[in-house]
Amino acid sequence: MFGIGVPELLVILVVALIVLGPQRLPEVAQALGKALAELRKATSGVSDELRNARIMIEEEARNITRPAAPKPNQIQPPETIASKSEKAPEDPKPPASA
Repeated sequence: MFGIGVPELLVILVVALIVLGPQRLPEVAQALGKALAELRKATSGVSDELRNARIMIEEEARNITRPAAPKPNQIQPPETIASKSEKAPEDPKPPASA
């Protein structure tokens, strides 16, 4: 816990007891416990958000490095286009005069 051993923790508790007194020590300890719980909740939320962002980035990276599917040939040879189109009339009608 924060790199504090048992002897150091005992010294901190004795100093807190001397400074705060026996009446205020439980109040301060309770407030400190609540503050630590809120801090843990906040860091847990941040950790979850970072984990989700990392997962999304890894998925995007996989999509980028994956080879693209070959696209179908969209350009058709002229013979195919000509065979599918309608023939123009041999003798077009003159436009109607108004």
